[in-house]
Amino acid sequence: MSRGAPLGPPAGPAHVTAPPTGHVTAPADASRGDVEESLWRRLVGVALVAGIAGTAGWGFHRVFPGAELLVAVAPAAVAPALVAALTWRRPLWLSLLLDVLVWIAGTVPLYQGLAPGLVVDVANSWQALLTTLLPAQPEPRLLVLVHTLVWAAATIGAEVLNRTRTRIAAALPALVVYGVALLFGVDGTGSNLPVAGALLVLIIALALVRDGRSPLWLLAGVPAAAVPAALALVAGPLLPIAAEPYNPRQDAERPPPVRVDSVSPLDRVSAWLQIPDRELFTVKADKPLNWRLAVLDRYDGVRWTSGARFQPTGGRVPDGEWTGEAETVRQTVTFGGLPGTWLPAAERPAEVGGVRGLVVDPDSGSLLVDGKAGKGFGYQVISRVAKPSRDELLAAAPVDDPALTAFPEGPQEKLFRELAHEATKGADLPIRQAYRLQSYLRTHAGYDVTAPPGHSLKGLEFFLQTTHRGTSEQFASAFALMARTLGLPSRVVVGFRPGQASDGIYHVKSGHVMAWAEIKFDKLGWRPFYPTPGRSGSKDDHDVVSSAIKESEELEGEFTKGGANRPRPSQRPDAGAGGTHSGSPLQVILPAAGAGIVLVYGAAVAILPRWRRRTRRNVPGAGERVRGAWAQICDDLGLGAERAMTAEEVVAQQSGDISAHLKPLADISNFAGYAPEDVSQEAADEAWRRSDAVRQAVRSRTPLATRLRRRLLLR
Repeated sequence: MSRGAPLGPPAGPAHVTAPPTGHVTAPADASRGDVEESLWRRLVGVALVAGIAGTAGWGFHRVFPGAELLVAVAPAAVAPALVAALTWRRPLWLSLLLDVLVWIAGTVPLYQGLAPGLVVDVANSWQALLTTLLPAQPEPRLLVLVHTLVWAAATIGAEVLNRTRTRIAAALPALVVYGVALLFGVDGTGSNLPVAGALLVLIIALALVRDGRSPLWLLAGVPAAAVPAALALVAGPLLPIAAEPYNPRQDAERPPPVRVDSVSPLDRVSAWLQIPDRELFTVKADKPLNWRLAVLDRYDGVRWTSGARFQPTGGRVPDGEWTGEAETVRQTVTFGGLPGTWLPAAERPAEVGGVRGLVVDPDSGSLLVDGKAGKGFGYQVISRVAKPSRDELLAAAPVDDPALTAFPEGPQEKLFRELAHEATKGADLPIRQAYRLQSYLRTHAGYDVTAPPGHSLKGLEFFLQTTHRGTSEQFASAFALMARTLGLPSRVVVGFRPGQASDGIYHVKSGHVMAWAEIKFDKLGWRPFYPTPGRSGSKDDHDVVSSAIKESEELEGEFTKGGANRPRPSQRPDAGAGGTHSGSPLQVILPAAGAGIVLVYGAAVAILPRWRRRTRRNVPGAGERVRGAWAQICDDLGLGAERAMTAEEVVAQQSGDISAHLKPLADISNFAGYAPEDVSQEAADEAWRRSDAVRQAVRSRTPLATRLRRRLLLR
């Protein structure tokens, strides 16, 4: 046996093609062929690692559905692979240094230049994404998280592939990235099952390349891998976890309430009414509706403010409580002289387009722009206008929310309570109480644009007891506070009437401003009420208010016909049961991701070695079976990467019980290397009997800890 023969199937027996010296030598170009084969396998492996990392990063397409995601993923996946391909013989520290440099360089296309706050953005990006409503806006400070995760997966994977003998360990960092993408994209549109299928195919291709398979195996193995990938696409949606996946945003702490503008829209009502012809914005819409501007649900005795907790969004607005029949209304809004950052839209907006820096309150559906919206600023809105039936309205029960029934301390509470009970006397159902209260204010006070502004408790007391004159600011505020004394959760909304129609476009002026009140009912959500009467001597009630008043009068008729005998609907005892949870989302995300990695890797550890040995044993052709038996011996002895050793050296290193079986196997393999077509199946069976015997001997003398370590490294 020759010292020039490389490890693998020995070059050939001496009695077959012996040189004059009596020693066996390998073919002249064998060493060159091994080097070339090793080189293409290394390059293909690195390319596959880059593809796996990039594919895992594309799992964030449910978070960032636009093409901007590609700008973050592609450089992060490709650059570390190129570094690894060029520095695989260099020290590790040099490769890592170059990888850090390419990470920084890869952020330049994201930020359109160097970013001094890059590290801070990476540290804050995960929390920012967890408090963002999907789809997220493709801002650099958010995309940098995807870029960093993909870069880390590609860097670790490429170095593991270059510097270890493991088969698929290089793909594990990318699987972690994919798991993070699944968690962050739970609320997003689309599906990540195709991404999972692509990952499976690429990982199987990597395993075939690392296992020393021929290119023909790759051509056959990759299409075969597409079969389980296709099965996963079909079976994935049927899994129980697919119905209600864990959403880390449920455990993320939402931003605290903030004061939006220095001047509340409710405080502007009286001033706008004094200059009624100033055009504020236009709306191109399918039908005339009230355009909601601001929702105010907190009252301190002096002014109404918003308790909204705004979150960034790429355009989607979460659904409200109403899940029944609704009408879709499309609007295109263009700003004129409307001040502030509130964005008007019909209730309830479902999708907003054309706004960069859009933030939304998931509870109220209120819209803001994070920045200045000047004249000419425009955007598009799709709203779902609730259409509850009469039976659903008659059966409505108010939700139990102490924050929405809170009344400030003061002597005025007694007055509001007495007036509310007087107005709703004889009304036994909550919806009837609300309609009676609406009717009471509309008939016991008059509309006057010259009335003094303000909605403090003392000002409203003066309005109810003395002047009985006011604008919608006083009527809506008084209604909301009187409703709270009846246990009806209420708030004040500032918005605008449809405006003057012209060629399908509604021109909304300052004189169209109005405030109304809303009460929150179980399952129905917020229902509007219009306690402000029309102007004396003019037809001031527009279509929206007129239809709402007509609806309430018709329902009053339903009550008169027997609705008063209806049983009172039960109130929800625990409206706060679905509140936010405390705790850091990382405490849930990291253990879940870790458990998934352990399960996947454990399955690979248990299955891949057995699958590889079985495949080698049953490969077609007796000669290939012999080569497989020798390759299995090399793996069992832990010598798979020692390409410079000859078979004679391998046999010489082993003890007697192993070499007794190893030498006959080397002779058979040597013969198969020169004349594979002459090898019989009996010789192949004998080779595998020798291989099994060597394997058993190795197992018996190898400590359990060493065997376990080799198995975990997939060697």
